[in-house]
Amino acid sequence: MGQVVSKDGTGIAFTRTGSGPALIIVDGALCYRAFGPSAALAEALSEHFTVYTYDRRGRGESGGGTAPHDVGREVEDIAALIEEAGGSAHLFGMSSGGTLVAEAAHRGVAAERIAIYESPMIVDGTHEPMPEDLPARVAVAVAEGRRGDAVKLFMRYVGTPGLVVAVLRVMPPWQKLKGVAHTLPNDFALVGEFQRGTPPPADRWSGAEAPALVIAGGKSPEYMRNAQRHLASALPHGELTVLPGQTHMVKPKATVPVLVDFFTG
Repeated sequence: MGQVVSKDGTGIAFTRTGSGPALIIVDGALCYRAFGPSAALAEALSEHFTVYTYDRRGRGESGGGTAPHDVGREVEDIAALIEEAGGSAHLFGMSSGGTLVAEAAHRGVAAERIAIYESPMIVDGTHEPMPEDLPARVAVAVAEGRRGDAVKLFMRYVGTPGLVVAVLRVMPPWQKLKGVAHTLPNDFALVGEFQRGTPPPADRWSGAEAPALVIAGGKSPEYMRNAQRHLASALPHGELTVLPGQTHMVKPKATVPVLVDFFTG
């Protein structure tokens, strides 16, 4: 475990495990090193790579997260981790973390190869666009200290059944979700431009010169699979793979072999 200092002085906490080429894992919304899929992924990948997991700013043991969100700061966090890793690294991002990885590559971080698991986008009419007032409603809930309400709004938007949300509210993980609820506006700011029901401009990621693998789950909704197909075609050196039977939940058993093949290919 350690800490790097990002360009703006913010401390970013990370864990390093394994040996081999450097690989940085970037979490999605509400996830960090102590909560989410990154720890299990890191364990499985550590046989092949030196794996870095980290707490995105404002989460876990990292600083920052209170100022208005600027994706440039999160890109600088990744750049600081790459420098810690020796100056170059592979990147793997899940959900909004995948969106951040694409943005970091587009802005020129020293990524050798990038992989993205289901960047949350709505690029056609197979799903309703994000309600225009949702980010503001979540931000108000956070500002008023109603973190549980912010998490509930987010989970209902992404399709979590109401009964599941109700059960979660009395389970131990709910406290961890509320503990990072204040970062939800940051994720909305990161992915909002891609939730409008129309494709982003064809050159949106033209600066991402690294070979890129975009992964979709075969059991994910049509709109999500369509979005990954669009992203793979928009990345200059992108390719798409669909994992049969998988959903938006990242399962190491299904995902790790694909990542190993891609990053070592």
